[in-house]
Amino acid sequence: MKQIIAINCSPRSGWNTDILVREAARGAESVGAQVTVIDLYKLDKFNGCMSCFACKTEMNYGKCVYPDALAPVLEQIRQADGLILGAPNYLGDVSAGCRALYERLIFQSLTYRKELPCCNEHKIPVLFIMTSNAPEEYYTPDGYGAMIKRYENNFNTFVGPCKTMICGNTLQVHDYSRYNWTMFDPEAKKARHEAIFPQEKEKAFQLSAEIFKD
Repeated sequence: MKQIIAINCSPRSGWNTDILVREAARGAESVGAQVTVIDLYKLDKFNGCMSCFACKTEMNYGKCVYPDALAPVLEQIRQADGLILGAPNYLGDVSAGCRALYERLIFQSLTYRKELPCCNEHKIPVLFIMTSNAPEEYYTPDGYGAMIKRYENNFNTFVGPCKTMICGNTLQVHDYSRYNWTMFDPEAKKARHEAIFPQEKEKAFQLSAEIFKD
């Protein structure tokens, strides 16, 4: 049975990223995988890469060993058969927590050797989900698409083959009247969420099932 790690890298439980990660987890389960779901922001204190270079030494080669709450998560990923990673777009990048995990996940496999840039011999498929208040039209090669491409390239190189799902123009809050946000049409946001978000959930489910099927 395949072991899949699904990580919600949003601080908001029960919202867009969390929901899509869990739908993707259900999709993997539908094809026989066992899925462990982790809420990154519910872990104890953790950091990004501390640049200790322990992962470059013979004793810990290719393994981040910094002793915080991410250490067991990274070990679970190393033992897994696939990874689902969901993050919101915050100011044109992933959430800070996701970035911390990403640094630790990628850097441990970077060798600084021209002949063998990556030491990870256990490549696993990755489903990278990004939710975004900005519409999907913003994800052009000279827009947010460039950011997505960087993540895809590093996932492909250091973790395994990556497929990306973008869910744009998301509903941010239930009650827009509490805020003076003149950029948005609250009723249009709600209507789109009711009509489109169920389709996004199904897309996450099906995409995950396709990626992680035997």
